[in-house]
Amino acid sequence: MAFTLDDLRRLDFRKVGSWPGAIKLAALAILLVLAIAASWWFDWQHQVDAIDAATKKEAELRTAFIEKKKVAIDLEAYRKQLADIEKSFGTLLRQLPSKSEMEALLTDINQAGLGRGLQFELFKPNAQETVHDFYAELPISIKVTGNYHELGSFASDVAKLSRIVLLGDVTLISSKDGGMLAMDATARTYRYLDEKELQQRRAAQQKAAKKK
Repeated sequence: MAFTLDDLRRLDFRKVGSWPGAIKLAALAILLVLAIAASWWFDWQHQVDAIDAATKKEAELRTAFIEKKKVAIDLEAYRKQLADIEKSFGTLLRQLPSKSEMEALLTDINQAGLGRGLQFELFKPNAQETVHDFYAELPISIKVTGNYHELGSFASDVAKLSRIVLLGDVTLISSKDGGMLAMDATARTYRYLDEKELQQRRAAQQKAAKKK
């Protein structure tokens, strides 16, 4: 049965029970659609957004858990690796003299040359150290004269010192008599910074960082 626009206009909203069945069904369908739309707009939409956010958060937490689980499984290996690194670092650090031991090390270098019969024409520690993160580098300009064997033995003795000493910038010049050689070189030795020097360096770095 078809209804015209005039039929719909004549409907009495105070007597819904007397409406034709088809119109009742249509009105109920419209109300249902409006109720669903209102629920989505005022409530369900926010719940869906919350569910999506919770799902994303769950995925992030799951990933973080897996990563932490891997770290926990490898924790003992990491601890052993750290202990090995600290041990190696300690061994290297013990090869660096302290500030008070530098004079004795310079004496050892000088004695290594004299012990091989070399003549020192120059043995001059640089007045200015080069300071790094935890150690300082001291260049020593040296010039010694001797034969090839004596110079080679001297370089070997320096390399065998208990402290780290590196010979670099080596230049060999043959003397006028032809039997002797003059060696110009830079011996670089290192010392570790004491706690006071480290604190001063940190303070200087922090001060410089604040100026930037």
